[in-house]
Amino acid sequence: MEIRISGAPSKADAVVVPIFENRKLSPAAKQLDEAADGALVRALEGSRVTGKPGQTLEMIAPNGIDAGRVLLVGLGEKKELDALGLERAAAGAVGKLLTSGAVSAVLRLDGINRADEDAARAGLGAALAAYRFDGYRTTLPDDKRPSLKSFEIVADDADAAAKAWAAWSEVAAGVALARDLVSEPANVLHPEEFARRAKSLEAVGVEVEILGEKEMAKLNMNALLGVGLGSARESQLAVMKWNGGGDSEPVCLVGKGVCFDSGGLNVKTPYEFMMEMKGDMGGAAAVTGALRAIAGRKAKANVYGVIGLVENMPDAKAQRPGDIVTSASGQTIEILNTDAEGRLVLADALWYARTKLKPRLMIDLATLTGAMVISLANEYAGLFSNDDALAKQLLSAGDAADEKVWRMPLGKAYDKMIDSPIADMKNVGGKGGGSITAAQFLKRFVDKTPWAHLDIAPTAWKNKSEDPREPTWATGWGVRILDRFVRDNAES
Repeated sequence: MEIRISGAPSKADAVVVPIFENRKLSPAAKQLDEAADGALVRALEGSRVTGKPGQTLEMIAPNGIDAGRVLLVGLGEKKELDALGLERAAAGAVGKLLTSGAVSAVLRLDGINRADEDAARAGLGAALAAYRFDGYRTTLPDDKRPSLKSFEIVADDADAAAKAWAAWSEVAAGVALARDLVSEPANVLHPEEFARRAKSLEAVGVEVEILGEKEMAKLNMNALLGVGLGSARESQLAVMKWNGGGDSEPVCLVGKGVCFDSGGLNVKTPYEFMMEMKGDMGGAAAVTGALRAIAGRKAKANVYGVIGLVENMPDAKAQRPGDIVTSASGQTIEILNTDAEGRLVLADALWYARTKLKPRLMIDLATLTGAMVISLANEYAGLFSNDDALAKQLLSAGDAADEKVWRMPLGKAYDKMIDSPIADMKNVGGKGGGSITAAQFLKRFVDKTPWAHLDIAPTAWKNKSEDPREPTWATGWGVRILDRFVRDNAES
């Protein structure tokens, strides 16, 4: 769907106009209501729509309005309106019109813009709502296919808004890439294919290096390699570099990329849990999408991404419960549960990022623990950090991007739970505090580097969402918070 910003409305199949709480019309809605001899007000009075955020009222365009239909969208209290409110409203409008038969639509924000960013954020909401993953659907009925081809946003300062949209459209592209990666079936998106798609970021100026198993073996990355022993597919490490910040130390993003997780010899049960495990590379997808967004908008920052790509499969060659591996850091790990594999991948990926890329800080993302879903449902991602300033910056970025995080504790008592009697550590800490002991495990591989771990198991995919910006299944969560973090804390 094409999204563009203009200073005056074009003729379109559908006209979208905002209303505020208590049925107060926006300037554009007033203009249409006057042209239609009060038809919009009468329609509102005959409905239960009051202008609350998320409310919509669709009507056949009355006489006097040159369009096929009019869609009223609620923005809530005018004084409380912000860019996120416009983002959600635009997404709701696109969700309503996407398969309606309308081919073109105009969202009129003229008269209510607070800043140049407003129309651009509305564009982001529209793009997120228009996303589909239909490439494998060959018998989809015509009435289920998207009809909406163009979405125009009318802004008071169209030139400034269009400039802002040029950057936000790259964020939308990054989210779409992350969603595509999480949505792909594991027989298509195995580690080598994921690495190939990461390599495609060279088209937007990202430097990409792919390490195979031979290269990782030379670096003694046995924690990562051990996870992939049972797979017919070769494990990979993709290193992506965006150099837009001169000589500044890089921010390094690290992602767990388990392209399919059977649980290994500790096979996942019940069966339903394994069905979703093509998405266990959501952290790596978010990092890849964030690099796409950051490079696409030419961010003035140095941002690097490291993603460990493996399959965790049962096989005669697969690692066993009770095995001990030596990680690239030299620390030994007793494998008590082969389904606690993501932290093994991240252990070596974090070591590589810290020692080879010399970042000023590291942020890792992983669909790491089901315990995090139990704690936070599907509303927040878990945040763990060894640095209070970094944690506050991520909390702020999450609020601004509407990808919220909740800080969880770390501590010596939790760390003691992963001590092993025969190795430096074990890869599980017991039933209690599973998300915390997983984070404590990762902390042992970051040394003194400021570090944050985002457990995105609650947010990387959702079987149902009330948010019009999110499709069923892959959300692309992580791209927006990472992009916002870089905007606010890394760009010169």
